[in-house]
Amino acid sequence: MSSDHAGAAAPGSLLVFGARTLGRDIAASFARRGWQVAGVARSTATVAAFEAAVPGAFGIQAVAGEPGEAERAFLAARSALGGRIDLVVNAISPSLRGAPYGTHVADADLSAMDPYVKDLLPAIFDIAHVAAAYLGAQGSGTLIQVTGGSSRRGMPGRGAWAAGAFATRGLYQALAQEVREQGVHAALLVVDAVIESEKTAAMLEGKPATHSTSGEDVAEAVAFLAGQSPRGWTHELTITPAGDRWVP
Repeated sequence: MSSDHAGAAAPGSLLVFGARTLGRDIAASFARRGWQVAGVARSTATVAAFEAAVPGAFGIQAVAGEPGEAERAFLAARSALGGRIDLVVNAISPSLRGAPYGTHVADADLSAMDPYVKDLLPAIFDIAHVAAAYLGAQGSGTLIQVTGGSSRRGMPGRGAWAAGAFATRGLYQALAQEVREQGVHAALLVVDAVIESEKTAAMLEGKPATHSTSGEDVAEAVAFLAGQSPRGWTHELTITPAGDRWVP
């Protein structure tokens, strides 16, 4: 994709999966930059909220990971966005049960893996394979998968989460190499941070801003990746707030 200046992609068309929170923030940021945007969410209520929050955006109700759903979303987005998709961002998150990140391995049973390996990973793969086929046939475009810090290191109480996140990282390492020669830039965006939202407000209460990141910060990283020249593509980028823990 071309860019009008270093690190900023020229306006084009964006399709984002996971339009409820982070995906909505990314779409809103790109809409303000003059992009055409479409967003995919699981429920019609979330689609309506997305369209209300992002003026001019096109919402699509679909459940990635279920047969044909990702492909249907791509077809609908392509029609709404003028026949072309320049940037695909996958910001879906697991449907969690119980503790936010799971529990210690010794205290868990096999169902602890379900939100990540049974539900999330197939959906990530579904979006990746449809996007790779579409952008590859188009001969250009950027595909970005957003994931968390558990893709870089396992942490106590987050073993099941890390298993899914490490698998996602391996998938994108393979995918990036597969689509490069087709003119497609695939990248993993690791958000090794708590993202400000209504869900994390209590967790961040009393902490300085440097202990978290925002949806706009993530959108800036997406814009940086989307604006890169093919002579210098980044295939993995990590966001880490200055005040948070960081393990190299």
